[in-house]
Amino acid sequence: MLRVLGVLESEEEMVKAPKGSAPLYDVVDFYYHSVKFLKLRPATQKDYEYQIDKAVATVLHDGRRLGEIRFENIKLKHITQAYEQWLKSGTRTANIRATYLSAVWRVAKQHEITRYINPISLLDREKEKPRKVLWEEAHVIKFLNTAYAEFDWRSIGLIVHMAYDFAQRVGDMRLLKWDSVNLDAQRLDIEQSKRGASVHLPIGDNLCAMLKSQQEAFGFQDYVAPKPKPRAGAWVPYEKRDISIVTNDILAKANLPSELRAMDLRRTAITEMVEAGVDIAGIMQVSGHQDPSSVKPYMVNTLAGATTALDKRNKNK
Repeated sequence: MLRVLGVLESEEEMVKAPKGSAPLYDVVDFYYHSVKFLKLRPATQKDYEYQIDKAVATVLHDGRRLGEIRFENIKLKHITQAYEQWLKSGTRTANIRATYLSAVWRVAKQHEITRYINPISLLDREKEKPRKVLWEEAHVIKFLNTAYAEFDWRSIGLIVHMAYDFAQRVGDMRLLKWDSVNLDAQRLDIEQSKRGASVHLPIGDNLCAMLKSQQEAFGFQDYVAPKPKPRAGAWVPYEKRDISIVTNDILAKANLPSELRAMDLRRTAITEMVEAGVDIAGIMQVSGHQDPSSVKPYMVNTLAGATTALDKRNKNK
């Protein structure tokens, strides 16, 4: 879909709002020109655009794509049919598409393109089961050995390495820039993208060595772990979906469990801190959580945690 980046708020009215009789495709294009969309971070814009484009391209029971239907004629039955298709990509993906597409309706209501209720608000969404998969240390080591052995995989290996060592989100590690890294002081200073929390973390010796090697190869551009080849002459970070694809390739090559996901590394690292007896205040210094209650979901029952607790009890007898 055609979209002009950098449209200023005063220029928004230059993009004529479609009528309710226009197809959803046109309303989506108007949303991509809206101030609401353009205020999103560039990476978030790409994510929204990818998922919304996938959503409107969904083929319904009558053979039409969702985006082809007149905006004012879209009913709950159309959204439900589309949602059933989205679920084939996973509950989380289906719910993300529903949420992102709802943003189109909100902007449409603000510009009086429609006066009807957003049919997505009536959708019965499936609840996403919280992931409980944790990496074992042996998994991480085997993954990194496999990734670092191939030049084309080294950036993904580094993203996984940093996400695990720092207990940070993969999204922040894929967008990490060299100006946040001080290799001489072995220190990382970042502002997390999700809630804007600032965290200051030590860089371990092994990771520091890998970062120095990476800097020799890619220190001439901004990103710590870019794609191994430039695109149109520019070095760019991995997209979220690309990380999943390459991670799966590495897992297969390393003969590791296919259910492992890069997104599980932050939860794994925080759970390991809980098992090691680190107090909540200490965990929050690393994770960036601002509310102690946000750490509680990581306090799961594990054999390692139970063993540590019982060992401490037995030593005090």
